[in-house]
Amino acid sequence: MVTITKKLSSSWRKPKGIDSAVRRRFRGRAAMPKIGYGSAKKTRHMMPSGHKAFLVHNEKDVELLLMHRKTFAAEIAHGVSSRKRVGILSKARALGVKVRSTFCDNIREAGLKLVGNHQSESE
Repeated sequence: MVTITKKLSSSWRKPKGIDSAVRRRFRGRAAMPKIGYGSAKKTRHMMPSGHKAFLVHNEKDVELLLMHRKTFAAEIAHGVSSRKRVGILSKARALGVKVRSTFCDNIREAGLKLVGNHQSESE
């Protein structure tokens, strides 16, 4: 059974007031984070595809993933230009590395197999 819980915002603080219903764990109130809510070590930081993300800034970074194709998927950094992005995508295709974030107009030209909720090669 999979339990989906809401994530806390970064501004969350532990309630410390004497009358706080959340601190006193009243029914119907927000749940406080506890160690038991953590995910298992084997699946921690894992995407739904079963891969872990590896941030890639250039084509040379893709080569690092050659021996770890089944464990990691490349995630192209936000600041990479579309020209370099296409180069990274073609390098990843040649090496058989899966790519997660491929937001650019030239993806269809590269015709790559993508990971996650994006297009696949069969479409």
